Amino acid sequence: MDDALPKGPGFNVTAEVAIVKLLDYCRANDWAGYDPYDATNSRFFDALPFLNSRLPRLVLTQLLKRSPINIRPLLLIPPTQNPKAIALFLSALLKPSKTELADRENLIRLMIGRLIALRSPRVSDWCWGYSFPWQTRTILVPAGAPNLVCTTFVADALLDAYEQRRDSHCLSMAVSAAEYILNELYWTDETSIAGFGYPLPSVRNQVHNANLLAAALLCRVYKHTGEEKFLGPAMKVARYSAAKQQADGSWYYGEAPSQRWIDNFHTGYNLCALRSISRCVGTTEFDSCIRRGFEFYRDHFFREDGAARYFHNRTYPLDIHSVAQSIITLLAFRDLDPGSVSMAHSVFQWAMDHMWDDRGFFYYRVLRFCTIRTSYMRWSQAWMLLTISTLLSESRGTVKFPLTQDTAALVRT
Repeated sequence: MDDALPKGPGFNVTAEVAIVKLLDYCRANDWAGYDPYDATNSRFFDALPFLNSRLPRLVLTQLLKRSPINIRPLLLIPPTQNPKAIALFLSALLKPSKTELADRENLIRLMIGRLIALRSPRVSDWCWGYSFPWQTRTILVPAGAPNLVCTTFVADALLDAYEQRRDSHCLSMAVSAAEYILNELYWTDETSIAGFGYPLPSVRNQVHNANLLAAALLCRVYKHTGEEKFLGPAMKVARYSAAKQQADGSWYYGEAPSQRWIDNFHTGYNLCALRSISRCVGTTEFDSCIRRGFEFYRDHFFREDGAARYFHNRTYPLDIHSVAQSIITLLAFRDLDPGSVSMAHSVFQWAMDHMWDDRGFFYYRVLRFCTIRTSYMRWSQAWMLLTISTLLSESRGTVKFPLTQDTAALVRT
C-alpha cells in the first residue's frame, strides 16, 4: 500500500538539522549541480553534431529525467550554477535574522554577485535564463537566453534583498527586469486576451503560471516605484488568467491543447502570485478566485499521510518540487484554513522520511516501484532550502541554525 512506504534516513530529523546539512551540501558543491532538463549540456552534442537536433535532444532529456541512475558524468554533462537556483538561495538566506548565521551577510553578497555575473548576455535590460539549452516539444531555448520565469524569480529575490537591506542596486536590477518583461514580452490582441511571451519572446502561448508570476512581479515593482506603466498590463494579464480558472477552482497549465494538465506546483505559483498581486495593489478582486483555488489545491494534491501529489488525479510521481511548493503555499494561506499549517508540517515530515538523504540533500522523485535519488540543485535543493527556511521562520518566529565548521561537523556525526 502507498501509506506503508518504509521510513528513510530522514526519520525524526528536525528542520533545524536538515537546513544546516542542506546548506552545507550546497556550499560544498559551490551552489552548482545537475538539472532534470540539462541533457542538452552534454558535450557529445558538440562532438557529434549530427545528433544535435530536436528529437535526440528530447529523447535524451526524457531518458535522463526518468532514469533511476544518474549517468550525466558519463555523458559529459557538467554541474552548473543556475540563476533561478541562486535566486532561491538568496531568498532563503534572507529569511532568518542577522544573528542566526555567522557568515550570512557574506553569503547574501555572494548570491547577489553571482546573479550579476549570470545575467543574460547582449541584452540591455537585466534578465536571466537557464544554464542549459532547453528543448521543449517544439523549440530550443538557448542557454542563457532570457526566460520569463527565470527572470521573474531572480527579480523577486532581488526585491527581497532590497526590502530587507535597502540595497538600491538590487531595486534597480529588479526594475530593469520588469522593463524587459513589459517592453519585450507583454502582448495583447486589444480584447480581453493578454499575456507574456514564454518561453521565448516570440511565443504567444497562454501559460497561466508564467502570466501570473510576471504580473505579480510588475505589481511588486509598481508598489516600490509608483510607476503606473507596470500596473495596467499586469492587471490585464492577471484578469485574463484568473478568468481561465475552471469551475472546480483548478487551472490547466496552459490553454494550448497540449497543455491541458493540472499540477501541484504550478497551481501553487498561481495562488501565491494572485495573493501577491492583491496585496501589492490593495484589491479584493481576486479573493473568490483565490479561495476556490486554494480549496481545490488543499483537497486534491495531498494524501492523508502528508505525501504531496504532482498531479491532482493520481499519486505518482511524488516530486520534491511539489513538496517544496506545497509547504510554501499551505503556509501562505493559513488565513483561509488554520489546519494548513499542520498539513505543511506533515508534508515536510513525509519528505524527510522518504526523500531525504543523510548526506545532506533531497531526492528527485518517488515512483510507484522505485525512487530516483539524483540530486538536482535547482529543482530540488534550492527549492527545499527556501521551503525549510520559510517553514522555520513562519512557524517559530526566530530560528537558530548557526553554520560554523564545528557545527557542520557535529551535524554530520
